[in-house]
This record gives sequence, C-alpha cells and structure tokens, in this order.
Amino acid sequence: MRDTYDLVIVGAGPGGYVAARKAAGMGMSVALIDRGPVGGTCVNRGCIPAKALLHASTLYREMKSCERFGLHAEEVSFDLQEIYSYKDEAADRMRGELEEEFCRLGVDLIRGSAVICRDRMVRVTDEDGSVSVCQGKNILVAAGAKANLADIPGVELPGVMTSEELLTADAHRYDRMLILGGGVIGLELATVFQSLGTEVTVVEISDRLLPNMDQEFSDALERILTGRGIRICKESILERIEQGKEGDSGRLVCRFVCDGKNNKEAVDAVLVSVGRSPATEGLFERDVPVKLERGRIIVDDFFRTNIPGVYAVGDVTGGIQLAHVASAQAAYVVERMNGRKPSVIISMVPGGLFTPVSIIPSCIYTDPEIASVGLTEEEARKKGVPVRCGRYVMRENGQSIISGEEEGFIKVLFAPDSDELLGAQLMCPRATDMIGEMATALANGLTSTQLLYAMRAHPTFNEAISCAVEDSRKDFPA
Repeated sequence: MRDTYDLVIVGAGPGGYVAARKAAGMGMSVALIDRGPVGGTCVNRGCIPAKALLHASTLYREMKSCERFGLHAEEVSFDLQEIYSYKDEAADRMRGELEEEFCRLGVDLIRGSAVICRDRMVRVTDEDGSVSVCQGKNILVAAGAKANLADIPGVELPGVMTSEELLTADAHRYDRMLILGGGVIGLELATVFQSLGTEVTVVEISDRLLPNMDQEFSDALERILTGRGIRICKESILERIEQGKEGDSGRLVCRFVCDGKNNKEAVDAVLVSVGRSPATEGLFERDVPVKLERGRIIVDDFFRTNIPGVYAVGDVTGGIQLAHVASAQAAYVVERMNGRKPSVIISMVPGGLFTPVSIIPSCIYTDPEIASVGLTEEEARKKGVPVRCGRYVMRENGQSIISGEEEGFIKVLFAPDSDELLGAQLMCPRATDMIGEMATALANGLTSTQLLYAMRAHPTFNEAISCAVEDSRKDFPA
C-alpha cells in the first residue's frame, strides 16, 4: 500500500472495479477499497447469484415439461443445496477473475471500511481494527446502495429478509413465501422460487407490476405469472408481520389488504423488496462538506461532487440503479481524468426532438425476459412526443415455435418525420441479449430504413426485430 495514488476508489462493485481496470490500464496508480469481497452487491449478493438461481430454476421448470418435445425424464427433481453451491461457484468464479486482473494490472486492493477525510485523505479500518491512511490525487466514490426495509411492524422477525440476505443465506426450501414489492428484484425472485415449488404471493402497493415499465408489458407479465400460480395482489398494503402461533401452517403470519379486504397468509419467509438507498452513512468525516440530499451524493453532469477532485458514480448518487450504469459512469469519469473523449454516452437528443432520450438498457430476467431502451409509448404520450409504433407478436416467430416459448412481443417506436428510432421494448427469450442492438441503433440515430438494411438470420428470436420494424412502416411513405 502506498501513501499516495493517482486514484483512490471507494467501493469495489461494478462502478469501482470498472474504474480500477480502466484507470490502471491508462497507467494510473490505483487503490480499490471495500469492506467486503470484490464485486460488491452485484457479484456477491445481487445480479450474479440471482441470475444463477434463475438459470437453474428455469431449467428445472423446462425439464418438467419436456414431454412436449418428445423427451421423457423420469422423476425430475432438484437438490437445493447443490443449486445454491452452483450459485456460489458462479460468484466465486467472477470474483476470482477480477482479483487476478487487479493483481496483473497492479491495482492495490485494500480491505476495510473507508472514511473520506479532508484533503482527499482516506482512512481505512480493517476487520481487526487496524487503521491505515492513503491519499488520492482523485477520489471516486462508488459505494453503491443498501436494500431498504419497510417500516412495518414485525419486519425485524426471523424469516423476514431483503434480497441480499436471501441470496447469501443457506439453502432452505420454502413452502410459502410472501414478496413485498412487484418491481424487478421481487419478480425475478418470485420466478425462481415458484419454479422450485414455493407458493408465492406478491404484494404491490401500485396499481400494476413493474410501475416504471410500459403498461402493456406489465399486464402481459402479470398474466404469465398468474398462469403459473403466483398470486398477485396490486394496490395492496402489507400492514404487519406476526410470529405464527400453533396451528398456523407457516412460521410467519402476514396481514395485508388486497381488493379492499383484509387478508391473512401464513408463510415460511417474507422477502422485502421495496427499493434501495445510497450507502453514504459514515462514508465522510463530519468536517468534510460534501453536498448530500436525502443520503445521496449530489454530482454535476461530469459526476463531480462539490469537493474538487472527488467524484461519485452509480447507486450512491441516487440515479438509475443498474450495474451497467455505474460501470458506464465510472468509465466516463476515468476517461475525462485522462483527457480522453468519453467512449460512453448516457442519453441523447434525437433530431427534431427537444427532450433527451435515455439510451440505458433496462433488463428484467423473468421468463420471458423483458428489456427496454429509450422512450416507451406511455412516456412519449406523457411528454407529448409523437411516435410511430411497430409491433410483432412472438407466437408467429419460427424460433419461438421451435422452442415452445411463444409468449411475448416486440414494440419499436420511431419519430414520424425523421424516422429515427426513439425506443424499443422486447418481451421474449433472449430479450436481454437482443436489446444491445436497439441501444446501438438509438445511440447512432438509426432510422427504420437503416435498421432493415441488415439481414437477421432465420430462424432466430432476433429476426422478430425486423418484423416489428416493418410493421412500423405500414403507413410510412416508401
């Protein structure tokens, strides 16, 4: 460990480790500080373990219905302990790859809790209580966020967990589970546990699932999940959680209002998935005048805080809480530090519009997957932006027919006059892989004509994009 570094990074999640990789690659001396393992929430108790569980549980569900393909698997079963071991191995593998890369690049990985002091000094306390201090010519804060706990009586009871706690807990087979929150994390984990035989109830305070998603997609996903046996309670409030008494079929009793009626449900576990808050508590020494608002670090368009030489990216700034957003912002900051033109943009203003359009892809790993970039039809309507829509139903797609995965559709939006792509929403297998093409098209201002120049192979899920684009042109002059 040195006394001084070109860049000291606080937080080793997707923002921190991308910044460390890029800065070291540009010749900067780098210290990367985190109290936990490399990879942050994403690798260790978020994205990677959740998607590993989704992969395993989806395979199990598909195996149970393989007879439609002429296959026969007798007594299909699963070993939850082995599934959890596979999940842990996936996180271990990615963490190991990162650590090897840091060693190769000369990044100093420092374990401990960091406190940012005046003059860009950082005090680090390790788990043994030992204290060390280093200074950065620049400091990048990428400390992430922490899961919220709802202010509900009984939320402190054993068996009530956030997603982070659930994904790091020992393997346990739940007969019944209640999930508070119908957002991305809640629905992904609802998919996992329902596929593995758990009776799942989702309680959502809004009038729809995925409140930030296009209504059409929310409704379609609700139909699919309900058809699989997941109970969806919208416009509902979880009032309290109680310890179950003798005679209750579960360990916890949840009392909630659904459809204007009082409900009581006995469950083995409650997952609280009601958002995340910036992890800034104790991050700055009291005499450091960093500007905060409701716990989030205030930054300008270049991710600079009000303190010279101190930057912040990702969840800690309270913006869009996605791993790839933190990574893109971190890369942007490091490139600017080194006098280079940033290679990543976050939003753009298409020709003829007076409103910026986000080019950040949003992905939901349910089954089918959902992915979105740019404007949705609802957003366009609210902003008064005229759009020309194209739509394609996946049940007509050859690869969907072959795989038996015929749920979902694709929607694309173009500007009526300039014909530029303004947004795309996909609900189909591989949607999270396919959305990259649409994000690239959006970032480069491509038109429907240009999108049709490229042939898409047949049979693929991806060729459905061509069909949706063609549909958008039915009333468009040739």
